[in-house]
Amino acid sequence: MKLSVVVHEAEEGGYWAEVPAIPGCATQGESFEELLANFYEAVEGCLSVDVSGTPAPERSRVIEIAV
Repeated sequence: MKLSVVVHEAEEGGYWAEVPAIPGCATQGESFEELLANFYEAVEGCLSVDVSGTPAPERSRVIEIAV
């Protein structure tokens, strides 16, 4: 399965990311590597529940990962 992931730079440092296809699915990390490591667990948890999210702000980038 491939998902598009919106990665944001956090104002306080580090990163946070969300999956537009899975509303409410988000995670964070102090480094980009930590963010990606945390993201697999977040996607797994989000796929098991139904939640809602918010639109991505302007300072964002979209990446694609395979889970």
